[in-house]
Amino acid sequence: RISDAKARFLGRSIELAVSPDMLGRVFDGMGRPKDGGPELIAHKRLDINGAPINPAARDYPSEFIQTGVSAIDGLNTLVRGQKLPVFSGSGLPQAQLATQIARQAKVLGDEGNFAVVFAAIGITFEESDFFVQEFRRTGAIDRTVLFTNLANDPAVERISTPRMALTAAEYLAFEKGMHILVILTDITSFCEAMREVSSSKGEIPSRKGYPGYLYSELATIYERAGIVEGVNGSVTQLPILTMPNDDITHPIPDLTGYITEGQIILSRELYRK
Repeated sequence: RISDAKARFLGRSIELAVSPDMLGRVFDGMGRPKDGGPELIAHKRLDINGAPINPAARDYPSEFIQTGVSAIDGLNTLVRGQKLPVFSGSGLPQAQLATQIARQAKVLGDEGNFAVVFAAIGITFEESDFFVQEFRRTGAIDRTVLFTNLANDPAVERISTPRMALTAAEYLAFEKGMHILVILTDITSFCEAMREVSSSKGEIPSRKGYPGYLYSELATIYERAGIVEGVNGSVTQLPILTMPNDDITHPIPDLTGYITEGQIILSRELYRK
């Protein structure tokens, strides 16, 4: 009964247990193992909100990540340490594109030191199964850390899933010297969960019912990409978002466009052809 429930404040925010053994594992939206494997033996427990990077310590992105998708590699190159979102629409093949990039992506000249952190936010069981089976079938799972938050999981978990993924990425990049590509799909589910939690708290809504701090929340996610001077590793982001009603002026793609460096837009006309 609710009247018997007790809350105890620990004086710290949510932490993720991290270890190099995360590679090849599947976790839920709160970082708990979901693949039937053993619990992680934590090397560290890190705050999922991340440590701020000193802007002066950031290095300028200049190295290339080959995605194996010629339209991206040739026309809108993905650079290590960059954040390059994909704007998709409902029913377009963003899941196939995400898995294809996760499977094919590599850093030229440093292939052995490259891994993918894949966060699936608010997806159906069918999609989750597709991602896991596709990674296992192609062997890409061995260099992937997978976080899956299903649509029937609590909305509040959706808000922490991308932060879990980025914390794992920062640990592997800045402490283990790896080049990490973080694929986040679907940012729209993350924002809708934020709207749901915000309205349940009785906060004053902004455009289309989203909270006024949507911009700063998105910035805290996207700005966790980058390269730090003197550190071998890098965190590169490829967030994928579905534009509601194909509307690029909707708050989610609109604010994402302000924060990120250009964007890739999937065309419904091309897909129909």
